[in-house]
Amino acid sequence: MKQLTLKSPFTLSGKGLHSGKDITAVFQPAPDNHGYKFKRVDLEGQPVIDAVAENVVDTTRGTVIGKNEVRISTIEHALAALYAAGVDNCLIEVNGPEMPILDGSAIRYVEELERVGLEEQKAEKDFYIIKEKIRYADETTGSVITFYPDDNFSVEVMVEYDSKVLPNQFAMLDDLSEFKQEVASARTFVFVREIEALLKHGLIKGGDIDNAIVIYDEPIGQAQIDYLCDLLNVPHMQVSQLGYINPTPLKWDNEPARHKLMDVIGDLALIGRPLKGRVVAVRPGHTVNNKFTRMIRKEVRHTEIQSPIYNPNLEPIIDVNGIKRLLPHRYPFLLIDKVIEIDKKHCVAVKNVTVNEPFFQGHFPQEPVMPGVLQVEAMAQAAGVLVLNYLDEPEKYSTYFLKIDNVKFRQKVVPGNTLLLNVSLMTEIRRGCAVVKGYAFVGEKIVCEAEFMAQIIKNK
Repeated sequence: MKQLTLKSPFTLSGKGLHSGKDITAVFQPAPDNHGYKFKRVDLEGQPVIDAVAENVVDTTRGTVIGKNEVRISTIEHALAALYAAGVDNCLIEVNGPEMPILDGSAIRYVEELERVGLEEQKAEKDFYIIKEKIRYADETTGSVITFYPDDNFSVEVMVEYDSKVLPNQFAMLDDLSEFKQEVASARTFVFVREIEALLKHGLIKGGDIDNAIVIYDEPIGQAQIDYLCDLLNVPHMQVSQLGYINPTPLKWDNEPARHKLMDVIGDLALIGRPLKGRVVAVRPGHTVNNKFTRMIRKEVRHTEIQSPIYNPNLEPIIDVNGIKRLLPHRYPFLLIDKVIEIDKKHCVAVKNVTVNEPFFQGHFPQEPVMPGVLQVEAMAQAAGVLVLNYLDEPEKYSTYFLKIDNVKFRQKVVPGNTLLLNVSLMTEIRRGCAVVKGYAFVGEKIVCEAEFMAQIIKNK
């Protein structure tokens, strides 16, 4: 899959939830591998902040990223919309300290993304695949977020409040293609009992009953209600019973839980890569979301490349007989057993290393180790399958090394290991020459890597 950006810019304007200022945000297309970045166009030098977990500086009633003294708040709704749409690269220019709150949901962002459309780029999407359970728990709040392996990205959220009006709720999104219909319109929410304290802390100056669900779950006197209305600069209202006091009814009975699910997606977007895995979040919030995202982000940054997923129960795409039709190599020098992934730019092959390999007789009799040069040769054979597989008459061609660069050996390969050989074209094939990057894995660990150039020559 290729990376995606916007076909053309779009602009959204509105007031900021916390600052109350009129804000304009312009979403711009961005080049390959750019990621999400925010630019404060109202400040000198127009500073740019990368939207990544380690740049989060505050999580009070929203996600705030910052660098030096520059801040941009309430970014999670926009990021959730971008992530759900599959956008990899976008520059967001904003003329104030936060994003516009709009109606308190992500639907306007989604509608604009659909209107302008997306453009495929040259670079490949770089998914981070969850291969084993990852769990983060906050004992103070009781929040728990767990990432499970899965073929797709999905989210489940369970919220719990000490409230007569908003009890336990559950929301689920099985596929990002359902984001617009199931999640995007869910609005942010606030309890009436929280409003005064939030205002005293300089927050929700732009909040009103048009951009947030307001939950009245503890009786207070009319004088106090009038006082809160004055603080918010809204007309006085009569509230006779507990419940939701918005003029617009709830879009779903569990709209608050769906909004929390949106927040989880927006905060996970700060990992900086598309994900494959199932998220289960119990009592999520921006603080615990960010702690979890930082933990995943640290793993991502320390992982140069993930090992391919290998299921030995699946039939190979190309078995050893198919490999022999593509390559001239035979015993004892055919060093790949099957191919489990292949397209026009990459190939994953498998080499089962057994003690019966002839080279173990001399390398070394008392401590058998697969020679590093043969690991590179195995990668080269996988690359040979990659470049020959799409030729009309592959048996009439052979591939030959022209050079090998940047070879690194990181761990011994011994009998009983299964080598996963992941090779990718670094450039287009030109004049019969292919430049390839190869990695060899045992389990999740890189044991060898190399770059090499091979020439494709027609046999005489």
